[in-house]
Amino acid sequence: MMFARAKVVVASTALVGACLASSAHAAFFSFPLMLKAHSERIVFDVPALPPLAHARFCLQYPADCQVRRSFRLQPIALTPELGAELVSVNRKVNQAIVPQRNFGGVVAERWLISPRAGDCNDYAVTKRHELLVRGWPSRALILSEVVVASGEHHLVLVVRTKEGDLVLDNLNYDVRPVAMTRYRWVRAQSPDNPKFWSTINLAASAPDATPARSRLQLSYLRTRAALALHKGETEDCCRTDRDRAAEYAVVAERQEQQQ
Repeated sequence: MMFARAKVVVASTALVGACLASSAHAAFFSFPLMLKAHSERIVFDVPALPPLAHARFCLQYPADCQVRRSFRLQPIALTPELGAELVSVNRKVNQAIVPQRNFGGVVAERWLISPRAGDCNDYAVTKRHELLVRGWPSRALILSEVVVASGEHHLVLVVRTKEGDLVLDNLNYDVRPVAMTRYRWVRAQSPDNPKFWSTINLAASAPDATPARSRLQLSYLRTRAALALHKGETEDCCRTDRDRAAEYAVVAERQEQQQ
């Protein structure tokens, strides 16, 4: 147990020292066209120490560390409108904050909402704040620490929905299911209370009753098809449609409606 606690403390320091700050301009809702009939979700294990900077964050922004409930206690259904809202927040925050690493260590680390420049922590807490303002319940917005392929610690925002857990990340163009990130998952906020953290991992959820496509994929197809109809409105959408993925989504959506 002492060794496990020591690992958490080390991870906290690593998150401060090596948090990735590079920003990718967020693209539109672009889940893979071929998802499995079941998806992976975050599973919460044992309590863990929160990052020291998160404790400071809660002192500076107490409202963002309170439990915020919605009138609906059921999991959030990922409608095309809510999917588009996630993409919009991801895009705007990624474009608004200039990437900048923290070289000051634990003492200098501050997680700030909407700074002019910042690292992965600032991107993640700003996205969570923006979604809280829009009425999303705190239980669905989970700050999560991961380890990327290079071994560096990184912070992302996980949004929990009925269809699956999604990742909003300053390092990637897409809003992605957790299973598509290839990250190693370390710890995350508790859905019951955002001040508490737990160790986490990924586990396969129960298979969907629909054998052909998962509900998450259907939500993707509907959103992708809607965006394809308006692909001329923004440059990002046009770039995403170079491989005719949006056109394929429209066809797939029509096929779904005919089944």
